[in-house]
Amino acid sequence: MKIALQTALSSLIGIALFGLLLFLPTGTFNYWQAWVFIAVFAISTTVPTIYLLRKDPATLQRRMHAGPRAETRIIQKYAVSGAFLSLAAMLIISALDHRFGWSSVPTAVSLCGDVLVALGLGIAMLVILQNRYAASNITVEAEQKVVSTGLYGLVRHPMYFGSLIMMVGIPLALDSYWGLVTVIPGLIVLVIRILDEEKALEQELDGYREYTQKVHHRLVPYIW
Repeated sequence: MKIALQTALSSLIGIALFGLLLFLPTGTFNYWQAWVFIAVFAISTTVPTIYLLRKDPATLQRRMHAGPRAETRIIQKYAVSGAFLSLAAMLIISALDHRFGWSSVPTAVSLCGDVLVALGLGIAMLVILQNRYAASNITVEAEQKVVSTGLYGLVRHPMYFGSLIMMVGIPLALDSYWGLVTVIPGLIVLVIRILDEEKALEQELDGYREYTQKVHHRLVPYIW
C-alpha cells in the first residue's frame, strides 16, 4: 500500500509539473497539443506502473528511487540534474513556440510526436520487463546478472534509446520545431551518463566487459 501511495503521489506531482511548465508559458489552457501530450504520457506511464505494482513491486521500488540524491557517483548527480533541466527547457521552449508562433507544426506531425513519446516510453517498459534490475539510479546489486538478449542484444542502453526517441517526439507533440534544439543538450547528458555508467558496470558487474565486446553500440543501433 505504501508504494502504491508513493507511486500515485509521484505521478500526480509529475503531471502537475508538466501542466505548470506548459500552460504557464502559454498563458492559456487552450493548447490542445499539450493536453494530448499529457494524456499520452500519463497513460503510457500509468498502465505499466499498475502492472509492476501488481506483478513486481520490487522492480517498481527500484524505479521509484530516482533523482540526483539517489545517485552515488558525482558525475551521475550532475547528469541527472542536467536531464531534468533539459526536459524543463524543452517543455518551456515548446510552449513559448506555440504561444508566439515561431514555428508551425502540422497536426499530423504533432500526432506523430505523440506516437514517438508513447513508443519511447513503451521501449522503457520492455527494458524493465527484460531486466528487472534496470533501476533509475546507477547501482549494481549482489545477485545482478548481465542481460544480453532482447533489446540488450541491439544496444547496451536500450532505455536511454527509448528516452532519445521520446525527446525527439515531445517538441513535435507540443507543436514546436524550435523545441528540438533542446534535444542536443539532452543527448549530451545521455552520452555523459552512459560513459560514466559503463565505467561503473565494468568495475562492479561480472561479465559486463565481455558483454561490451559482444554488443558494440551503446545508444543507437549501428551508429554509437
